Amino acid sequence: MSLRTLFILAGIVLLAALPVRADELADKWVIKARAYLGSDDALDAVRSLHFQGSFAGTEQVPDPADARKLIEQPVKVSIDIVFQQPMQQRQIIQSGRIERTTALDGYDGWERVVDLTGKNSQRLTLLDAMSIKRLRATTVENLSFYSPKLGGAREVTYLGEEDVDAIKCVKLSFSHGGNIVFLRYFDRSSGHLVKTVVEGGGEIREEGEIIVNGVRFPKKVINTSSRGLSTVITFDQVTVNESFPADTFAVPTVPVR
Repeated sequence: MSLRTLFILAGIVLLAALPVRADELADKWVIKARAYLGSDDALDAVRSLHFQGSFAGTEQVPDPADARKLIEQPVKVSIDIVFQQPMQQRQIIQSGRIERTTALDGYDGWERVVDLTGKNSQRLTLLDAMSIKRLRATTVENLSFYSPKLGGAREVTYLGEEDVDAIKCVKLSFSHGGNIVFLRYFDRSSGHLVKTVVEGGGEIREEGEIIVNGVRFPKKVINTSSRGLSTVITFDQVTVNESFPADTFAVPTVPVR
């Protein structure tokens, strides 16, 4: 065997030993995670999502024994969430006393609080740049189904493997810049999302399923803060590709705070 042949064989061995690039691994697992949710055709056909249900958590109220202190008490309110391409979102949380609407319209973000008792006038606040970035990121995450097609500047990175609740998981980072990162742990065997960790250490888990137009959605979403406080969103209905007019998301014409 010639020296040249030895060099060629050595080169082949070295190439075979090179690891698969992290972005290729990320693509591989994104494909598997999407397949768990539905076919590419079904996922790519989604233009809007409308979630309706209830939100259970706690709220701070004055302590009956000492009005100077706040205590936590259970609360359950209705929730209505809309995402629509290309970059629109609206969330309405309503209790017996207060209706709070948070919305995104492209690069505009706002929040309106209405006192349903009529004791106070409604209050409108324009959101700051960071809050708008977060709303844009959550809009992308909900409408893209992990795909890079709606991701814009989002970067998906493979971060290795890790066990979660004795489940062998693949860890992917979905980064939108500005410390807005969704760390997702997917079951290696199925592609099922086991948990998501968000900025500040909060954790999101999903339970149950609702299947609409061939797409799998969670029945419940459990949010746990880094302090251990949990809220549960339960969806009663998910509607796909409902059409929402522009004024659903546009900044209302009321006095701005």
